[in-house]
Amino acid sequence: MNQQALSAFIWSVADLLRGDYKQSEYGRVILPLTVLRRLDCVLAPTKAAVLAEFEEKKKLGINPEPFLLRKAGQSFYNTSPLDLKTLMGDQDHIRENLFSYVAAFSPAVRDIFERFEFHAQVERLAKAGLLYQVVEKFTQVDLHPDAVDNHQMGLVFEELIRKFAELSNETAGEHFTPREVIRLMVNLLFIEDDEALSKPGVVRTIYDPTAGTGGMLSIAGEYLAEHNRKARLTVFGQELNPESYAICKADMLIKGQEVANIVFGNTLSDDGHPHKRFDYMLSNPPFGVEWKKVEKEVRKEHESQGYNGRFGPGLPRVSDGSMLFLLHLISKMRPASEGGSRFGIVLNGSPLFTGGAGSGESEIRRYVLENDLLEAIVGLPTDMFYNTGISTYVWILSNRKPDHRKGKVQLIDAGGMWQKMRKSLGSKRKELSDAHIDEITRLFGEFVEAEGDGKPISRIFRNSDFGYRTITVERPERDAADRIVLGTRGKQKGRPQPDAKLRDTENVPLNEDVDAYFKREVLPHAPDAWIDHEKTKVGYEIPFNRHFYVFTPPRPLEVIDAELKQVVGRIKAMIVGLTA
Repeated sequence: MNQQALSAFIWSVADLLRGDYKQSEYGRVILPLTVLRRLDCVLAPTKAAVLAEFEEKKKLGINPEPFLLRKAGQSFYNTSPLDLKTLMGDQDHIRENLFSYVAAFSPAVRDIFERFEFHAQVERLAKAGLLYQVVEKFTQVDLHPDAVDNHQMGLVFEELIRKFAELSNETAGEHFTPREVIRLMVNLLFIEDDEALSKPGVVRTIYDPTAGTGGMLSIAGEYLAEHNRKARLTVFGQELNPESYAICKADMLIKGQEVANIVFGNTLSDDGHPHKRFDYMLSNPPFGVEWKKVEKEVRKEHESQGYNGRFGPGLPRVSDGSMLFLLHLISKMRPASEGGSRFGIVLNGSPLFTGGAGSGESEIRRYVLENDLLEAIVGLPTDMFYNTGISTYVWILSNRKPDHRKGKVQLIDAGGMWQKMRKSLGSKRKELSDAHIDEITRLFGEFVEAEGDGKPISRIFRNSDFGYRTITVERPERDAADRIVLGTRGKQKGRPQPDAKLRDTENVPLNEDVDAYFKREVLPHAPDAWIDHEKTKVGYEIPFNRHFYVFTPPRPLEVIDAELKQVVGRIKAMIVGLTA
C-alpha cells in the first residue's frame, strides 16, 4: 500500500466519527490509534518471545525491562497476551481489554497515550457505540515495517498531523510551523556542512526546545536521509502542550528514534536537557508571548548563575519571551573546540530593535554580535504563519563561522519571494515555492551582496555596524541674570552645573569618533554643551527594513496638478449632468 492509499485509508475512519465528533476532534482518535496499530505490528514477530521472557524473569524476581527490550529488538515492549486482532474476538469486553493492552506497554509508550488522553477517547467512543467499529478498521491495515518502512510511516503520520492541524486553526497556529519555512531553515542550517554530512556513518545531534508536533526535527531528518542514507541524526526536543508532545513523541517512536529524548515541560523554567550540547538546533518559539508564569525561575537563574546559566547576558521585557529562547539555544551550543554548533530560530520583528542601550534586549543583541555568533537574518514575507500575519525573521547563529563570514552579518530580504496559496489557512495566505527556497539558500551560500528588480535583497555588514553609543549631552543651568551656575562643593566646585531640563541624548555609531560627532552635530547648535562620559552606554540594534529601503522620489508637482484639474473637470461635468 503506497503512502497516499495508506493515509486515505486511515482518513476513511473519519467517516465513522462524523456526527459524533467535530472535524477538529478527529485527530484525538485517529492519531493515537494509528500509533497503536503501528506499535502492534512492530511488536508482532517477537511477541511470543517477549511474553516467555517476561514470565521467566517474573518468577526469578528480576527486573525484566532490559531483557524485554533486547527480546523485542525495539526501544519499547508490551507484556499483554492481547493484541488488536485478539481484541476483536471479544466484542463485549473490548473497552476493558483495550485499556489492559495499552497499560501493558513500557513506560515511555504509556506516557504517549496518557498525554493523548486516550482513556477519555476510548470511553467516548464506547458510549457512542463506535469503539469496536473504529478499532476493527485499524486491524484491517498492515503497518508492519516490512510493509511500511519507518521513513514512509513517518511521512504518513506527518500528513495526518498536517490534515488535523489544518482542520483546527488553534492547533495549527500554536504548534505547527509551515513545512516550506522549516525546509528553508534546514537548508540554511546544513548548506555549509554538505561535505561533512556526506561522509558514511556520520552521526549528528539536533534539538528543538519548542518541538510542537516534531515537524522541524522530522524535516531535518528527511534532508539528511536524502543527502546521505548512511548518516544518522539523533533528535532531542521539549514541548509544553500535552497533545503536541504526544504527537511528537509518537512520530519519533514511529521513525525509530529514542523517545526518551523528547521531554515534556516548560523549557524556560525547567530545562529537560540540562548540561547537553548539540550540533544543530531549530526553534519557532511563540511570538510576543509574556513569560510572567516563569519569571521567578528565570530571574533566579539570571541573578544566581549569571553567565554560568542560560540568561547571563540579560533579560527582555516580560511581555515577550522569544529572546529567552535565543539565549537558551546559545547555551546549548557545543564549544567551538569540539566542532561547534549552528542553529536557526524564527522571531518576529521586535528582537531586532526593541529596547535602547543598556536594556535587556540590547544587551542580548550586544552579546550575540560582540561574540560573532550571528551569521544571517532572513526577512520572510508577511502572512506566512497560521496564527499571525506579521513580519517574521529567521536568524542563523553559529560559533564555527567559516573564515569569510567572520566579523560579518548577512541580511537577506525575502519579503517579496512568495506565491499566493490556493486556499488560505488561518492567517496563512502566502507560501515559499521550491524556487524561492533555492534562491534564498543560494544567496546565503554564496555570501554576496545582490539586487533583484533594482532593489537590494542581500547585504553584508560588519558586526560593529549595528552598534552605537548613547551619549548624554548636558547644558549648564543659568540663574535669573543668565549667568552659568557653578558648583560650590566637592568634585563639582567651580564647575558648571547641568540643567536636567535641557539634558538630551544622542546615538553615535560605534564606528564613528564620539568627539568628532559631537563637534559636528551638537556644538554648532549648543556651544555651551558637554558630554557626561560617565553616563555613556553601548547599545545594538538591527534596523532591518532601513537597510533595504529604496527612496522613490515624489512625482513632479505639474503632473499632480494636471491630474487634479482632470478630476475637478470630471466632477464639474457630473454636477452639470445632474442639474440639467
